[in-house]
Amino acid sequence: MKYLVLGSNSFSGASFINYLLDNEDDAEIFAISRSPEYKDSLLAYKNNPKQNKVKFFQLDINNDSQRVADLIFDNKIEYIINFAAQGMVAQSWDAPLEWFNTNTLSLVALLDKIYKFSFIKKFVQASTPEVYGNCNNIKESMTLLPSSPYAASKASADLILYSYFKTHGFPVNYTRASNVYGAYQQLYRIIPKTILMIKKNQKLQLHGGGKAMRSFIHIDDVCKATLKIAKEAKSGEIYHLSDTKTISIYDLVALICKKLGKNILDQIEITQDRVSQDSLYLMNSQKLLNEFNLAPQIKLSDGIDDVVRWIELNYEDIKDSPDYYIHKV
Repeated sequence: MKYLVLGSNSFSGASFINYLLDNEDDAEIFAISRSPEYKDSLLAYKNNPKQNKVKFFQLDINNDSQRVADLIFDNKIEYIINFAAQGMVAQSWDAPLEWFNTNTLSLVALLDKIYKFSFIKKFVQASTPEVYGNCNNIKESMTLLPSSPYAASKASADLILYSYFKTHGFPVNYTRASNVYGAYQQLYRIIPKTILMIKKNQKLQLHGGGKAMRSFIHIDDVCKATLKIAKEAKSGEIYHLSDTKTISIYDLVALICKKLGKNILDQIEITQDRVSQDSLYLMNSQKLLNEFNLAPQIKLSDGIDDVVRWIELNYEDIKDSPDYYIHKV
């Protein structure tokens, strides 16, 4: 099988490649990112003994849609998994056009070139629960109510993909995963950042006092579900990847502090909440369970231990890496 991973430098993209290497012996993997491959301590598949099976191409989907389409056509790539996106909610208000260019318009340009390729078996779009706004037992059929340019750009991408499916039969599926985490995640995300701040003996800014409720799902559970959906799901279907358990950000940070022998009150600084920050994510993932008998297997506590091990093993290499979001124009 031939797989193309768009956004291969992303946490989810690189982790999915790593999962393919471990679970698909016959996989031929093509990886695309606009940046050069990250260093080994920040990129999951670079530590896999089978990494030489990955063919990396530095291409920008904003400018290189024809080259990407040529790569797909020349190699008759059957499965395309799209993790490429401009993320971040608050920052999307600073340059909304850039978010729409990357998340929506570049996808339109690519789709226009590949939707007639009959050898494509599935295009999986890694969407986001942000498209719903506040999530409280949200099901896949619920109305899209985005509350930021980021969320609106992802919702727009989902809709244009659906139009190609509905009109031309383009084989698309969507995944919407809530608060994915694990080793090799971006250092500005809440779990690795909390661990790093504790190890550096610095205080963590807790937006809104950490009242927001979230359900977290480990990247390995996400990768397993994504591959299953790519190979077996009926085209046009959306799937939520989520745990049924929720936790406040405050309690999450407290759990990490306890694991590292610290008192949360000594480690945090309360700040104002972020703009367009949705207060609750509680997604209904019963559809994934019903159709594929898939439910998250990795407990949050065990997953946090996994992240701690990764950071401790690579601490000297990553301790001076930026632990804040850097916008790429």
